Amino acid sequence: MKKILIFALTVICAVNAFAQTKDKKDNKPTAKSTAPTLTIKADATPLELAQIALQAHGGDKFKNMKTLVIRGTADVSGSPTQTIPATFIFVSSGEKYRIDIPNPFQPLKQVFDGEQTTSSINGFYFPPLNRIGLALLTKIGEKDFVIAALPEKTKTKNAFRITSPEGYYTDFYLNEKSGQIKSYKSSFDVNGRTVTTSVEIDKVRTVENVIVPEQYSQRFELTNLSIYVSFKAKEILVNSPVANDVFTIIN
Repeated sequence: MKKILIFALTVICAVNAFAQTKDKKDNKPTAKSTAPTLTIKADATPLELAQIALQAHGGDKFKNMKTLVIRGTADVSGSPTQTIPATFIFVSSGEKYRIDIPNPFQPLKQVFDGEQTTSSINGFYFPPLNRIGLALLTKIGEKDFVIAALPEKTKTKNAFRITSPEGYYTDFYLNEKSGQIKSYKSSFDVNGRTVTTSVEIDKVRTVENVIVPEQYSQRFELTNLSIYVSFKAKEILVNSPVANDVFTIIN
């Protein structure tokens, strides 16, 4: 059960990469990102790098997403010899979200209805979805979300950090040619324990002019335990209608 819970947390860290938004159109993904090549100046400030990253993922289309639905598969491993196959479904609308992780060991559902969070596993809750990962790009320009250079000891070219008001932070690393996020690392607290996770994005998909990770790998670090997950999104829907009862509180 411990590994499944950690897997569940890993899934949410990965899918929280996204935000919410406006028009309702047909979702017709292209084979690859259509974002234009962006020029990154050698002396670009952290804010400029953050703005480039947002633009490379769809700009206002990304920032103003109304709904997002992702369905896919994941291969989870805690050792070189053991892999656990699973699936996941993520739905968000505004601040509301739902995550379902069907599996034969410990199925998990968690819902936030805009006011309260409930989980099918008592006492187990994920960190806020809009406080870590790619969702932070939607917070650029908002008060109390701090954009800064990476600490000196980890300083890297074309990289920046965004820290939420609660102190959660994510370090972003840009692809020099496209300006898109190629990887990121996050740190946050869960039940008094510091959690770190890193994501490498292998492939993106363009849906409704929003650039979304399609295939990505993630390493999850908890005290004395490392979990590795390979994700593949099978279906990605942007701005599609989502019934409000999807976010009904779990009893």
